[in-house]
Amino acid sequence: MRRRPIIRRLGRDQRGATIVEFAVIAMPMCVLLMGGLELGYNSYVRSTLQGALHDAARVAAVENPILATEGDTVEEQVANMIKETVAHVAPNAVVDVDQKSYFEFSSIGEPEKLMTDNNGNGKYDASDEDCFEDANGNGTFDPDSGKSGTNGGADDVVLYTAKVSAPRILPLDRLVPGVSEKVEYTLRAAVRNQPYGQQPTAPVICG
Repeated sequence: MRRRPIIRRLGRDQRGATIVEFAVIAMPMCVLLMGGLELGYNSYVRSTLQGALHDAARVAAVENPILATEGDTVEEQVANMIKETVAHVAPNAVVDVDQKSYFEFSSIGEPEKLMTDNNGNGKYDASDEDCFEDANGNGTFDPDSGKSGTNGGADDVVLYTAKVSAPRILPLDRLVPGVSEKVEYTLRAAVRNQPYGQQPTAPVICG
């Protein structure tokens, strides 16, 4: 009996083909699995942060709020309350909380109101003796009328902005080019304080 050439026999031998196929798809499959886990974790942290923002904003919306956290001022207590909540799901996250108060919801992100526009260009010009409503009380015209670092007073609208930088739970940055080592979130919540007093009237300042 003549034996077939060894090359031909090896070419028809399919034993071990499954191992080769698995080696080809193993890495993409692992990356997809890790990406799904990372996406779920990020969504959970984002949801927790958003809930912490709304909870802190509601608690701080009353006069003389009582927050069960450390801090010398209400603003510090609100920030610490948000950080403590996020720390339960992202222990190594860095959280930065900013608070700005406005007179109305429509004032968020808007410049201070122009009361007199002498040259009619729609912009504040101190040289033309234009007048503006000093909503944040700092004596200068600002492109954002919010008062920074405060939760405002009675009937004010407070915008809470939380920025979070957290390391990934899985080393995707080592496997996928262009993926950062950390995940960053920016979430906002705006709440109106209770009308426990009268809103102060903003002064009008002319150039």
